[in-house]
Amino acid sequence: MEWETVIGLEIHAQLSTKSKLFSGSSIEYGQQPNTQANEVDLAMPGVLPVLNTEAVRMAAMFGLAINAPIGKGNVFARKNYFYPDLPQGYQISQFDKPIVELGYLDITLENGDTKRVGVTRAHLEQDAGKSLHEDYAGMTGIDLNRSGTPLLEIVSEPDMRSAKEAVAYMKKIHELVQYLGINDGNMQEGSFRCDANVSVRPKGQEEFGTRAELKNINSFKFVERAINIEVERQIDIIEEGGEVVQETRLYDPDKNETRSMRSKEEANDYRYFPCPDLLPVEITDEFLASVKKDLPELPAVKFERFVKEYDLTDYDAGVLTASRSTADYFEVVAKACGEPKLTANWITGELSSHLNANDLTIDASPVNSDMLTGLIKRIADNTISGKIAKQVFEALWNKEGGEDETAADSIIESKGLKQITDSGAIESLIDEIIANNTAQVEQYRGGKEQVFGFFVGQVMKASQGKANPAQVNQMLKEKLSS
Repeated sequence: MEWETVIGLEIHAQLSTKSKLFSGSSIEYGQQPNTQANEVDLAMPGVLPVLNTEAVRMAAMFGLAINAPIGKGNVFARKNYFYPDLPQGYQISQFDKPIVELGYLDITLENGDTKRVGVTRAHLEQDAGKSLHEDYAGMTGIDLNRSGTPLLEIVSEPDMRSAKEAVAYMKKIHELVQYLGINDGNMQEGSFRCDANVSVRPKGQEEFGTRAELKNINSFKFVERAINIEVERQIDIIEEGGEVVQETRLYDPDKNETRSMRSKEEANDYRYFPCPDLLPVEITDEFLASVKKDLPELPAVKFERFVKEYDLTDYDAGVLTASRSTADYFEVVAKACGEPKLTANWITGELSSHLNANDLTIDASPVNSDMLTGLIKRIADNTISGKIAKQVFEALWNKEGGEDETAADSIIESKGLKQITDSGAIESLIDEIIANNTAQVEQYRGGKEQVFGFFVGQVMKASQGKANPAQVNQMLKEKLSS
């Protein structure tokens, strides 16, 4: 029997506000346990929540970006459950009247096709605290720093049919929330994580199979692995005559397996009811107009513009617009040096290689946009060759020449790396190489054209890599053919 996978994702994006959803406590990551939790976060008697307007603005911005209507009368509810890191005994969330409903996002599949994935809803809710199970001699520690942190839960339609589609969708959401400036995208710190609802059904069947929910996955690699291993598990159960149980499961990356956590709760298990401490949120047309005004150029629009305005390939435009910081860096350099294609090559090549090797983002690059602009200008005007430019880049990376546009010039001057473009000097080198390698000359003139590379190498070696490659090639061909 052929099986079809059905996947929906619930993505939790921590909003980049300065304070929590209903209190003034900071949400700064990495602080000492329980130092960022005030009376509201600790659920002290008599305290009342006060809604963070900035979180509402960020949620509305996301809704507009996915072409969704904004709920002008959204309501907060209490989601009741008991757990040690939930001091209130309930989570304040949105249930039947969320702030964002029925949007969509287009993803690009591996074969280049575009697929539209529906977004059922996106709602605001507060995060719970954190249970710490290590180093407590059989006990559990509770850190409430995260309690009350604003989350935007983004729930997709069950429109994805493979783990790769799910990863493509998740990456698209990850890219979008960073473009909007509403989430930092840091998956290691847990500010962007997802739950995957996975089921299988016989191909051609309309009815969905029984789903399992895979909880709190915080990397693209693990999402793909977890879904694939869960699909295998469910197919094996059904083909052996069993039935898949609806439940919540945990993915263990070390063992590459999913295991049962608890039976899957339904909405009525949480006994949702409107939070009596919070009024409905009324969003005005004026508020929405101000949000629209703050919307940045979105990734898909920027991609099309980069292809058209800078004459880039789809690949280069895709890489450069994958993050807002990279796109901004590219535009600054391309406009300053007037060489967009050369700029794209250096950002996607040498710069990306160094950033990846050192686990850095482009925002933390030792080579800033001014420094790269200066380097590309010297390549474009033939002051240095592409090969020598790599030496200059390495020196720039190590901060040897300063941090402005003149840094490359300083390095070229101090290291004597200026390219030889004097025809007489290059001709003299070529004549010497030809005179000292008569056997290879005869081979070339006898039809062994691959020997030409030998002569190019010898000339570049003799010039310490400084001879202009284009001139070397042209003059060599003339000399060897005469």
